[in-house]
Amino acid sequence: MSKSKVFIPEYLAREYRKLLKLLRSTKGDVDFSKIRAAFTLANDACNCNNSYYSEPLIMQAVQVAQIVANDLPLGTEQVCIALMFKFVENGLLDEKNIEASLGKHYAKQTKSLAEISKINTQKISGQAENFRKLLLTITDDVRIVLVKLADRLYVMRNLETEETEVQKRIAKEVFDLYAPIAHRLGLYHVKTELEELAMKFTNPDMYNYIEKKLQDTASARNKFIKEFIVPVKAILDQNNFVYEIKSRTKSIFSIYNKMRKQNIEFEEVYDLFAIRIILKSSLENEKSDCWKVFSLITSMYPHNPDRMRDWITVPKSSGYESLHATVMTEQGKWVEVQIRTQRMDEIAEKGFAAHWKYKGQKADGTIDTWINKIREALESSASDSESAIDNQKLSLYSQEIFVFTPKGDLRTLPKGATVLDFAYEIHTNVGNTCTGAKINGKNVPIRYELKNGDKVEIITSKTQTPKNDWIEFAVTTKARSKIKLALKNELILRAEAGKEIFRRRLRNWKIGFNDVLVSKLMKHFKIKTAIDFYSLIADEKIEMTEIKKIITASEKTANESPEKIDNAQLDKIIPSLAVKSEEVLEIDNKIINHVEYKLAKCCSPIFGDDIFGFITINDGIKIHRVTCPNARDMVNRFGYRIVKARWSNTDNNTFFQAALRVTGSNELGILSKITDIIAKDLKVNLRSINVDTQDVVFEGVIKLFVKEVSHLDMLIHKLMKVNGVDVVHRIEA
Repeated sequence: MSKSKVFIPEYLAREYRKLLKLLRSTKGDVDFSKIRAAFTLANDACNCNNSYYSEPLIMQAVQVAQIVANDLPLGTEQVCIALMFKFVENGLLDEKNIEASLGKHYAKQTKSLAEISKINTQKISGQAENFRKLLLTITDDVRIVLVKLADRLYVMRNLETEETEVQKRIAKEVFDLYAPIAHRLGLYHVKTELEELAMKFTNPDMYNYIEKKLQDTASARNKFIKEFIVPVKAILDQNNFVYEIKSRTKSIFSIYNKMRKQNIEFEEVYDLFAIRIILKSSLENEKSDCWKVFSLITSMYPHNPDRMRDWITVPKSSGYESLHATVMTEQGKWVEVQIRTQRMDEIAEKGFAAHWKYKGQKADGTIDTWINKIREALESSASDSESAIDNQKLSLYSQEIFVFTPKGDLRTLPKGATVLDFAYEIHTNVGNTCTGAKINGKNVPIRYELKNGDKVEIITSKTQTPKNDWIEFAVTTKARSKIKLALKNELILRAEAGKEIFRRRLRNWKIGFNDVLVSKLMKHFKIKTAIDFYSLIADEKIEMTEIKKIITASEKTANESPEKIDNAQLDKIIPSLAVKSEEVLEIDNKIINHVEYKLAKCCSPIFGDDIFGFITINDGIKIHRVTCPNARDMVNRFGYRIVKARWSNTDNNTFFQAALRVTGSNELGILSKITDIIAKDLKVNLRSINVDTQDVVFEGVIKLFVKEVSHLDMLIHKLMKVNGVDVVHRIEA
C-alpha cells in the first residue's frame, strides 16, 4: 500500500483538526492512530470514486464524528464508525478494507450502522413504535444507534438546503422515530434539539411566532421569577434546608404542543417556566424532605390539586422523580414548582447515566434496567473501557421478538412467546380455537416457541376449546387472561349447579340463605371467591355434613382490636418532624411551622388516642389513630410521608366525634335505657343513633361527641351495666 501523502483540501483539513481538538478535550483515552486510519479510508474512498456526492459525504462524515465526540459520551470506536459508515452505505468503501486497517470488529460495527441507514423509514407513521424497536434490535451495541442519532442531528442542522417536501419528510421521521429513541435512551438534550429543528421545517410560522413571544417577554419573566423566589428562600432557610433554586423556560416545541392540545393562545400558557427546588438530602431522607418542602410551599400559596404530580411515590418509566405543585401568587399568576433532590435532578437531566452513581438504586422494569446498564457502560467507555459493552448483548428489546402475520404486519411479543400467544394477539376467538400454526410454511404445535422474524399462520378448529395446561406455556398477559376467562366461564356453570345444591340443603335444614353465612363458610375453608366455594360443592370436594356442623356450632364473639403500630415501630419508620399547632396537636421536633391538620374520618381520633400524622397532597397533615385500619398500608407504602404526633393540652370547648356499636337482647324499653344513660351524662352530645333488630337481637350504632378517650371509656362502662346490653365497643368511623 502506498505511503504517499494524499492531498486534503484546506476546508476539510480544518474540520478534521476541529475533530481532533474535540477528542483531545475529552476525559477518556483516545486512540488517534485509529482515528487517522478511519479518516484515511474515508478520504481514499472519495479520491477513488470521483462522483458528485463523494465530497459532501466526507464533510458530513467528519462533522457527524464531531457530534459523536462533543454531544454524545462516545469514544474512539464510534468516532471511527461515524467517519466510515456513509461510504459503506453508498458502496464506496468495502468492509474488507476496514478489517485490514482497523480489525474485524470495526468492520462489523460499521456494516451494522450502514444497514440501519438503509432501512426505509418513509412509511413508519402507522407502526412507529415497532420500527423504533426494530431499529434497536439490529445491533448488539446501542452506541451504534447513538451514532445514527448523531447523523440525523447533523442532517437536521443542515436541512435548509433541501427541497420543502424533503424537509417535511425528514422532519416527520424525527418526530416519529429519532426523537423518541433519544428520549428513551435518556439523551434529552438531543431529543429537544431534534424536536426544535423538526418544528422549524414542519411549522415554521408557529415556531417563529413562539420564539419572538419568548424574546419579547423574557425581561418581565425574569423579574417575576426573582420576586417569586425571595419568600421561598426565606421559608426554606427558616427550616434549615440546604438547597439550590433554578428556573427553566419550556422549549418552543413544548409550548406549541400545549397551545395545540388545549386550544389556547401563547398568553394563556401559564407554565411557560418552572421553578425548581433542588435539595441536598441523604438517600434515606430525600422523599420525606421533598414532602416537607411541598407542605411548606402549599401552605404559603394556594395550589391547584388537579395539577399536582407525584413522581416520587411512582417514578416515570424513564426514572424521573419529582414533586410538582402549581401554586398561585399574590399577583394571580400560576407558577409550577418542582421539588426534587440532587440525585433526582441529575437523573432528570442526564437520564440513566446518573443511576450508576447511586448504589442500591434499582431501575424499574426491563427497559429501565437495560438503560441503566447501557448508560453505565457508556460512561465507562469515555475512559478506557471500550470493551465494556462489546462483551454484552445489550439490545434494548433483547426480551422481545418480532414476528410477521401472513400479510406482513409486524407484531411484537416477549421472548419465549409461543404460537398460542401469537394466536391470542390476533384475536380472542383465534386463540380459543387454535390447534397449531404454520411457521415459514412448516406445521408446528401450539407450544412452539417463536423466533425473531418468523412468519406465522395460525390453524384453528371449531371443536377446539381452552385447556387447563395452556396456562403453563402461555407467556403473554393477554393470552393468560383470556385462557383464564374461558376456564372461568366453565367454572361458573359448575358453580351454579353447586349453589343450587347448597340452597336446597339449607331449606331442608330450615336455615336461611344469606351472604354473611356464605362469607363465614368461605373464611373457614380459606376460599377466596363464592364461585370456587360453590364449584367445590358441585365437585363434592366439600362435604355438606361438615358445612352443617360449622353453621350450627355455637359462635364465640371476640372483639379483636385492629393491628396497632407501636412507638418503637414508629421510631424505626418515621422521620422525626415537628409542628406546634395553635389548638390541641403537637408534632415532635421544630422543623415545620404553621401547617394545617385535620382529623381523619376513617378512624375518628379523639383526645387521648395514640396518633400519628400523614402528609396529604391537598389537606395538609391528617391525624390518624395508630389502630386505624389504614395505618398499616400507609406505613408500608408511604412511610416517608408519616410524622410522629401527640396531643397537646385541650380546652373545655373542644369535642371529638366518636362512634359506638351496641348489641344485645331486644327487650322492651332497651333503647330508652341506653339514651337515658347518654342524656344524663352532661359532657356527651348525642349526634345520631341507628338501631336494627332481628327477632330477639338488636344492633345499634351511636354517634356522639366526647372530650377525650377516658370520657368515652367511662360511657362504655356505664352502658355495659344496662340489662340486655351484651357488647359495647368503639368503631373506627
